[in-house]
Amino acid sequence: MRYHRLILQTLLIFTTLTAHAQLDAAEKKAMTFVTDHMDATMQLLINSVNINSGTLNIAGVRKVGDLYAAELQKLGFTIEWVAEPDSLHRAGHLVATHKGRKGKKLFLIGHLDTVFEPDMPAGPYTVLSDSTATGQGVNDMKGGDVAMIAALQALEAAGKLKDMNVIAYFTGDEERSGSPHHVARKDFIERARTCDIALGFESAMGLHTVAAARRGASGWSLDVTARTGHSSQVFTDSAGFGAIYEVARILNTFREQLGKEQYLTFNPGLIVGGSDVKVTNQDARGEALGKTNIISPAAHVTGDLRFLSETQKNNAREKMKTIVAASLTGAQSTISFTDGLPAMEPTPGNLRLVAQLDKVTRDMGIGETVAGDPGARGAGDISDIAQYLDCLDGLGASGNGAHRAGETINLKEYPLLIQRAALFMYRLTR
Repeated sequence: MRYHRLILQTLLIFTTLTAHAQLDAAEKKAMTFVTDHMDATMQLLINSVNINSGTLNIAGVRKVGDLYAAELQKLGFTIEWVAEPDSLHRAGHLVATHKGRKGKKLFLIGHLDTVFEPDMPAGPYTVLSDSTATGQGVNDMKGGDVAMIAALQALEAAGKLKDMNVIAYFTGDEERSGSPHHVARKDFIERARTCDIALGFESAMGLHTVAAARRGASGWSLDVTARTGHSSQVFTDSAGFGAIYEVARILNTFREQLGKEQYLTFNPGLIVGGSDVKVTNQDARGEALGKTNIISPAAHVTGDLRFLSETQKNNAREKMKTIVAASLTGAQSTISFTDGLPAMEPTPGNLRLVAQLDKVTRDMGIGETVAGDPGARGAGDISDIAQYLDCLDGLGASGNGAHRAGETINLKEYPLLIQRAALFMYRLTR
């Protein structure tokens, strides 16, 4: 394979950088195993990327899960498929459990699905250069799933997996969770709470950062009613301003008063206004009838709200309610909120994990690791359990363009990220 040339390049870098690294014999053996077996690792990645596993492609999601399950069984993991209720129309989750004799219990998180359904434009695994390849989900997050498995294989080869307590949990609907969400994640949360540390293998942001925090996500819905009449009377005390002007006031005031707060974002994704407003929430679709000579009597807006803590979320909601309540003449507005994923806050425990990972990467010879910018990431599966145990995310593959056709993986960083994950898990549990 063309990958042999990459392995040689990586080995040269590895030899140079780790000449004085503080690694024990098992760690050195795990590091060598990763580089020696990158062809097999890449073949597993290629095979999984070339299976369409859009969230709603239930057969495809299960097929990817079966591929990973076979590898984990070889390592001594017990395999389960956790079914979701038929009403959720999802594939379910792959759970692999390894029972060791000592050490902290790790909860490793991946997901089998991608955003690319069978009718969406995304191609098979394709090498673009010695450092880059593309394919559906190659980065988010089949690259991360395979990195997790490859790291566990390295630990087995080093003789250290036998002692480790690990649950590897691959959800089947991370990109489009079954609803209600608390039902879709019930088993996930219950199992995580039996563990000590959670490690997420979502996309890495390079060799030198990791996610100690991720913003939460929630929704809001704004409805406005107003007096209607001939447009020649707009702005008068008798007619008022109409629903569309009221919506414009509210959204602009949101922007003025809340738009500069760090880590807080709020995005109106759908707006409909006019004389006859119809909205289908399930399809995120709306339509309206409106004439220019009629003051608009109704408007509707839906949006999201992202935040780094529950306090920030609740404070923002109160400010939004106050802004909505100050209606223009002739209009009346109401806003409601829905919870989605909670925030993964940058807790002291999470930051301690960053410090431990930093020691790993320095000993590997690849330099420091720091906590990345929480504003650069959205919510993920790990957010559901962050309140219960110490967590880190972003331990998977690096690359660009997640959720877009042409998504890429950084092939040169990939072996080093797998080594990083293997050594980190070893040190957390030894």
